[in-house]
Amino acid sequence: MPNKPAPVTMDAVYTAPGYLFRRMQQIAVSIFVEECKAHDLTPVQFAALVAIHTHPGIDATRLSAVIAFDRSTLGNVIERLESKAFIARKPAREDKRVKLLYLTKAGAATLRDIVPSVERAQARMLQPLKSADRKTLLALMTQLVDLNNEASRVPLRAEDALEHLGKST
Repeated sequence: MPNKPAPVTMDAVYTAPGYLFRRMQQIAVSIFVEECKAHDLTPVQFAALVAIHTHPGIDATRLSAVIAFDRSTLGNVIERLESKAFIARKPAREDKRVKLLYLTKAGAATLRDIVPSVERAQARMLQPLKSADRKTLLALMTQLVDLNNEASRVPLRAEDALEHLGKST
């Protein structure tokens, strides 16, 4: 006689990796928004500013690959950053249809000013853990993200920015 499947319980949900990752994402965003409220930036907007700062003249497609964020949704992020005057879009010389992204002075100042708030947020996310457990968790999360990168709807492709900008990795 085949084994009867275990009944579905909330305990099974609460201990599932996917549920725990989703809850931690909710908690991480909440802490980020709280710590960074004076700067009025979301975690994705922050990542976009860092990527544009690191890769001036990046286009939206490559920005999407560099921060592993869905290209269709990234348009809204770019529009918000542009409306806050944190970035400027300029046409590419070789193809005027392609818009290249640059930080403005206000964007660079905001990026500089928000870093301590972001660092506080990151520290708060891990604060309940012992130091050794923080290192272990980050190492395991990094390993999981790296090993599962291709399973993502938007795999991380940081090398795309370097390739586009004519630099080697």
